[in-house]
Amino acid sequence: MLLPENEERRLSFYLAMEEYVARHTDEDDLFFMWQVAPTVIFGRHQVMENEVNVDYCREHGIEMYRRKSGGGCVYADRDNVMMSYVSRDENVALTFNRFIGMLLLVLRRMGIEATGTTHNDVMIGDRKVSGTAFYHLPGASIVHATMLYDTNMEHMLRAITPSREKLQRKGVESVRQRITLLRDHTAMSLADFKTFVRQTLCKGELVLTAADVEGIVQLEQDYLRKEFIEHIKS
Repeated sequence: MLLPENEERRLSFYLAMEEYVARHTDEDDLFFMWQVAPTVIFGRHQVMENEVNVDYCREHGIEMYRRKSGGGCVYADRDNVMMSYVSRDENVALTFNRFIGMLLLVLRRMGIEATGTTHNDVMIGDRKVSGTAFYHLPGASIVHATMLYDTNMEHMLRAITPSREKLQRKGVESVRQRITLLRDHTAMSLADFKTFVRQTLCKGELVLTAADVEGIVQLEQDYLRKEFIEHIKS
């Protein structure tokens, strides 16, 4: 699925895009990739102040948004790829398994031996390269994932660890030992990787209309409300 223009949007737009197409299209399966400026995204039920180093993010111009899926806090920037999968299958386990299988297919066809975990992460060896989250709408399931091609490690760690006021370099190295970057396992550029993903997973193309974009922008306003970002009302 593609937008009619190649304009970079904030992360909240792409969250609204997932929801919009889940509610307004009849396609059985839709997939799209997106990239954003440095941003922290946290799960539906998380307390923002407990998960996000708000002062650090504001100081470094890192945007902060809440998503409607569960799971943990994630840092994203232009050097990694976010992936969204919308399916009409309402079986959570099957949808997750299908999507993880798609990611594994891509990596294995690149010659990278990757595996999935019971927590729906994708691993290369014993290091994480992709994490996923899920939520359900009437008649549709939405799964989204990060794919760590590359990233700003300092931002990744400091933006989502508010309790560590004085983080030493060894802290960055410790996290670096638990994750891996795709660029360390392939000669493909980020642009080539995105092309390879499309060629491997997609059998057709759906270009949204200007009216669709307007509908997404309107829906995006829900994700921009201070009440939604900072807390969830019961």
